[in-house]
Amino acid sequence: MNPDFWESRWREGQIGFHEGAPNAFLNEHVAKLGASRRVLVPLCGKSEDLAFLAARGHTVVGVELVEDAVRAFFAEHGLTPTVTPRGALTEYSHGPITLFAGDFFATTRELLGPVDALYDRAALIALPESMRARYVAHLRALLPAGADGLVVTVEYPQEAMEGPPFSVPEAEVRRHYQGLPIDRIDQAPAEGGRLAAMGAAAVTCAWRVRF
Repeated sequence: MNPDFWESRWREGQIGFHEGAPNAFLNEHVAKLGASRRVLVPLCGKSEDLAFLAARGHTVVGVELVEDAVRAFFAEHGLTPTVTPRGALTEYSHGPITLFAGDFFATTRELLGPVDALYDRAALIALPESMRARYVAHLRALLPAGADGLVVTVEYPQEAMEGPPFSVPEAEVRRHYQGLPIDRIDQAPAEGGRLAAMGAAAVTCAWRVRF
């Protein structure tokens, strides 16, 4: 996870990965996260999904590498967060939404507090293959038994383009979450830019996992 790469993307406005509305899979399947959960959202950017989850009664705990993205979320929603240094990370908090700016791999259960649900729309697919096993292992260390998760991936011929977003095929998803109940619950043609241009070769998938 190269901080310089992501910081330059945000600085230059190259954020085609940002969805200007709540994710369609989240809108359809949010009930599968349960009610009144404390939802971990890794690599959250300034996603509209954060406000969507909060509006439905959840407490949101996001982690984002680029601090400008965290500031932008609160500014664009007209919120003034409380800012607190937390070691290597910085905590921004307002009402039911707390976002940590910094390295996801520096987070701990003690730092984040108790979380009992996961929503991953843009984290797994943002990481190259060499980092994905470490990422999921860290997730599994943060989330308690019984936590529910909604994970979004994309699948396409990886040789067709350089990620991110990276293609994460079904076999790899199941390998990372081996030993946990996981089901593909939805899929749709991939939308946006280079993925949409691939037509039927690119699909977006939603997974339900129970920790």
